[in-house]
This record gives sequence, structure tokens and C-alpha cells, in this order.
Amino acid sequence: MSKPASVAAAVQSSAAVPVAKSDKASRYIQLMLLVLAAGAIYPILYLRQVYQTTMLDVFQISHSELGYLYSMLGTIFLISYLPSGWLADRIAPRFLIFFSLVATGALGLWYSTVPSMTGLMIIFGCWGLTTGLTFWASVLKRVKMIAQHSEQGRFFGILDGGRGLVEALLATVALGIFAYAIGTGGQTAAEGFRHVVYLYSFICIGLGFLLVLVKDPKSVSAENAENEEKHHLLSDLATLIKIPELWLVTAIVFCGYHIFWATYSFSDYLQGSGMTAVMAGTITTIKLWMRPVGGIGGGWLGDKYSNISVLIVALALASLAMVGLVLFPALNNLGLLVVTVIFIGLMTYAIRGLYWAILDTCNIPLRITGLAIGIVSVVGYLPDTFIPLINGYLTEQFPGALGYKLYFSYIAFIGLIGTLTALALRARVKRKTFNAHGA
Repeated sequence: MSKPASVAAAVQSSAAVPVAKSDKASRYIQLMLLVLAAGAIYPILYLRQVYQTTMLDVFQISHSELGYLYSMLGTIFLISYLPSGWLADRIAPRFLIFFSLVATGALGLWYSTVPSMTGLMIIFGCWGLTTGLTFWASVLKRVKMIAQHSEQGRFFGILDGGRGLVEALLATVALGIFAYAIGTGGQTAAEGFRHVVYLYSFICIGLGFLLVLVKDPKSVSAENAENEEKHHLLSDLATLIKIPELWLVTAIVFCGYHIFWATYSFSDYLQGSGMTAVMAGTITTIKLWMRPVGGIGGGWLGDKYSNISVLIVALALASLAMVGLVLFPALNNLGLLVVTVIFIGLMTYAIRGLYWAILDTCNIPLRITGLAIGIVSVVGYLPDTFIPLINGYLTEQFPGALGYKLYFSYIAFIGLIGTLTALALRARVKRKTFNAHGA
């Protein structure tokens, strides 16, 4: 029992170094910059959650072809996550973030020209590298380093909720531009969509040049330099593989990410239920506004009560609401369906705000935190590779409501498994804490 306690002490002592060198205001400023970066870079990849029907028309592709693009994106993510953690342990975050933002924006400018399917595959493949390989783990590791032990839920909640606020603001502006273009402006949907892509692309590029001017905290550079000679990939992997809690966290991320993926189809589902493109876009944009509420609120509740317990409740409620999404259309009550969509968004963002905070229960040495994030991401975000294919197959083979009912039923089942896994993690952590105190 002494080994976990000694590991925990080592983690706390190593984490205390960067915290001591940075006051509270400085840490929150750093967090806000990371929120801006994370909030700006991902929306252009996932415009389908608001404009899926428009995208199918503009690019002249089918549901299955759209699924292929996102499956390929997910595959690149999968390949990138582990080396992303390796990079995050060695290269200054600001340079990785700068490259990611500028490259993602530049690819967006190409995307706006409505390229062929081959061009789309190249763009989505490169987006997988610019947002997976060079961006993901560096941001998560930096947040973990600047947050104190008692702030993990809050900081990760602010990261996800804050980036959600940025995404919601951008989505609201983008939807306004799109609606104006195809309404008052008298332009085609393709022209309106191009304006939306321009907005996201130029913001990414501008933020990249802004953030590269902000130096990383000295603690990050010092920690990287201090541990330069201590990295041994195979032994570090062996250390992480032997931590059972890490694999439970991985399973929770895997299940929680399924629920998040379901939200990408809400716009198309609502349009199939009789809504116009602008109305469905409005509802899904309102759902995006639930992200700061769910992410920050969930993180705050997690720090106040228990990150794992709040996560369990959110997973259970999201899974039940997904069942409601399958059953409620039979009631012919569009209002109830809209409320359910928004509620799932709220619970989903609470889940995303918390499942990285529970990494703190694993007692992982700070110097290999990036690698741990890479491992969790490889398995946890595996749904990126196959959910688009499942979604594309079901909606093509079972057109209309039936395909989506089957899809959402599958998501609900996986959400239930995630709830049970989170319960198992909580039981294990409580048992270890009790044994440690007893020893």
C-alpha cells in the first residue's frame, strides 16, 4: 500500500513546482489562451453538426462518402495520438499550437473552393495531423500542469466549457452570415457555406500568429529540460500499462465520446423531422451554447463533490435521454424533441469537461503525462474511425427515422456501459483510499 502513496506524493511534489512559479492570475490567463486555441481549431472540421445537409449538396457527396471522410479523419487521429503525447513531452506547446492553428486555417481556405472528393480526403487527412498530432496532447498536458490538484475538474471544465463558448459564439456569427447570405443576400447555399468556412479559416490563422507571441511559462520549459534525459519510451509505456485506473479512464472516454459523436447528427435528424435548414441549424447552435454551461458547471460540481460521481450522473442521464430521442418522435411533439436534443448537449458537455479531470485519480508521474494522454486518446477516441461508418451505413440502409433510431439506440447502449465503468472506477478509487488510510 505504500507504493501508491509514494507515487501520489511524487506527483504532487512534481506538480507543485510549476504551480509555485505561477500565481493564480497568470495560470488563468494561460488557461484562457488555451481555451481560445481549442475553441477556434475544431469547429471547421465538424461543420457537419450544423450544415450537414448543405455540405452533402455543396460537395455533391452521399452520407456514406461523408462517413468515409470522417472515418479517415478519425483514423489519422488514432495514429497521431500516441506520438502527440510524445511530442508534448518534448516540444514547447506554443510552437505546436501555432503550427496547428495556421495549418488548419490554410487547409480551410482550400476547403472553401469546394474541391473534389480526392481533395476532400487530403484536407481531412491533413486536418487529422494538424489537430491531432501537433495540438491535442500539448494542450491537455499544459492544462494539467497549470492546475492544482484541487482545481483539475474546474480547469478541464473551463477548457471544454470555455472552448464550447468560443465555438458557440463563432457558430452564432457563422449561422447569421449563412442565413443572411441565402436570405437577404440572395446567394446560393454553396456561397453561404463558403463565407462560413472563410470565417473559421481566418480566425484560426490570426489566433495562431497571436498565440506564438505568448511565451510558455518557464515551468514548462524547465520541466522539459529537467526530464530530457529521463525519457525511456518502452519503460514509460510499461509503467502506464500497469495502472488499472488508466484503462478504466480510457474506457470511460471511449463510451463518453460515443455520446458526443451522436450530437453531430442532430441537425440532419431534425431536418428529417420537418425542420428547415436554418431552424435545425438554430437548434443545434443553441445546443452548442450548452457547452460552457455543461463543461464549466460540471467541472465546478466535480471539484465541489466528486469528479467521478458527477460524471456517473451525466453519463446515465445522457444515455436515458438518447433513449428518449428514439421514442419521442412517435408522440409527434417537436418541442419535446428539441428539449431532448438540448438536454443531451448539456449532459454531453458535462461529460467532456470531466473525463479528463478523472485522469488525476491515476497517480501518473508528470513527466509522462503527455504519453498517458496519448494512450487514453488512442483507445478513447477510437470511435472516430468507425462511428461515421456505422452512421453512414444505418442512414443509407434504413432511410428516414428508422436509421437514426437504430443509431441512437446503439449510442444509448454504449453510454450505459460507460456509466457502469465509471461506477467501477469510483469503487476502485474508494477502496484504494480506504486501504491507504488503513495502512
